[in-house]
Amino acid sequence: MLPFRDGLAPLRLLLPHGDSAITIVEYLERELPEDDWRRAVLDAEVVDEKSRPISIDTRYRAGSQVYFYRVPAQEVPVPFEIGILHEDDDLLVVDKPHFLATIPRGRHVTETATVRLRKQFDCPDLTPAHRLDRATAGVLLFTKTKHARRPYQELFSSRNVTKEYEAVAGFDAALEFPRIVRSRILKKHGVMTAYEEPGEPNSETLIELIDQIGTVARYRLFPKTGKTHQLRIHLSSLGIPIVNDPYYPVFTSVPAEDFTRPLQLLARALNFTDPLTGEPRRFVSARTLEL
Repeated sequence: MLPFRDGLAPLRLLLPHGDSAITIVEYLERELPEDDWRRAVLDAEVVDEKSRPISIDTRYRAGSQVYFYRVPAQEVPVPFEIGILHEDDDLLVVDKPHFLATIPRGRHVTETATVRLRKQFDCPDLTPAHRLDRATAGVLLFTKTKHARRPYQELFSSRNVTKEYEAVAGFDAALEFPRIVRSRILKKHGVMTAYEEPGEPNSETLIELIDQIGTVARYRLFPKTGKTHQLRIHLSSLGIPIVNDPYYPVFTSVPAEDFTRPLQLLARALNFTDPLTGEPRRFVSARTLEL
């Protein structure tokens, strides 16, 4: 297996059955013609599933696997730094800025928190224990070692973490707080937004009012569940959408290079009992929202 390069793992390709290629290079040059495969092979940057470099003449073997690097497409740099809140042998806790995705996905690959931090700390095993939306800033926890990965990821999947968020959203004097919002949230594959429908609730959020100025207010939110865009949908459903939300209540396309209107949603704090030490942990964002 090839090592990580520039914070990215090598890509894996399964050679399909029924192809007429004689060599692996012949197949790669036909299927991915934009890459210089002969140079990559000569530089030992294409290997099989046993980490053996292939040669120009290595025969095509259906069902086998090859690993290789690809240069990611050019991305618009996100002009904000990642804050560091805590680091030890197993954990790295950061303060993610708005507009930076957590993991490589779609058009966001190098401009993600995971890739940036793997390069910054020279730590290929760095893995997020949970995720924040690209539009959401705040506390994000990574594991640095393989042995720590499962305990911390299970901490989040079993909902043994208290997540505290903060949002600036509309204000309606007729609404009473604190209040609990429950609804059924669904999302279709390939559709950017999620939606609510009648039926058994699968999402729950406790919402508290912190303070209010004019037509907007600052809220503290405690999600009990983690549905896609849950906090954004629950505030919007109350008629008080989050400031600068391009998705709810109406979807608006925003250019990738527009960093002028960050969603006013912040993962303020994480509280949990450490699964390795048994000690109480609390990590708090240093970022602020615009009220």
